[in-house]
Amino acid sequence: MAYQIPDQYSSYVREDDGMGINAPMIHQQIISKLHVELGVMYYHQKSIRVEPLPETLLGEESSPTPDLILYDHSAEQTLVIIEVCQTRGLKGDLKKVVGLVDDDIYGIQEGFVYNYKTGDWYRYRKGDAGLTEKTAYSDALGMNLGKLLMDYQR
Repeated sequence: MAYQIPDQYSSYVREDDGMGINAPMIHQQIISKLHVELGVMYYHQKSIRVEPLPETLLGEESSPTPDLILYDHSAEQTLVIIEVCQTRGLKGDLKKVVGLVDDDIYGIQEGFVYNYKTGDWYRYRKGDAGLTEKTAYSDALGMNLGKLLMDYQR
């Protein structure tokens, strides 16, 4: 299910290509929702073993910064990354996710891209040879990430 722009924001919430740190409200709302839901699972329920961190560098100062990372403190590696986009940014974000997983620098096992305009999730796993799968299911977490956004309609 695609996220609907709330009526009160529809006149000025628009996403541009290459938005960088000036991401529109809808983009940040999706990241926030994922962070909160996963945070409850990590901090309170203790049902996941990785900490969700928004807009966090993967390494040192000049390293990439995915929209959301799920960090495994015991392994000192990022297990899963999530990028949030709309249709125009999909190709670039898919390329970014595939590159980060395949580079094997940060230990990332899975990368996801969520297109909030269409409601589509794309997953790329280490060893998938550049082929993404249209799913929100995370093998690394044993859960469907898409369910975290199902009730997020205003």
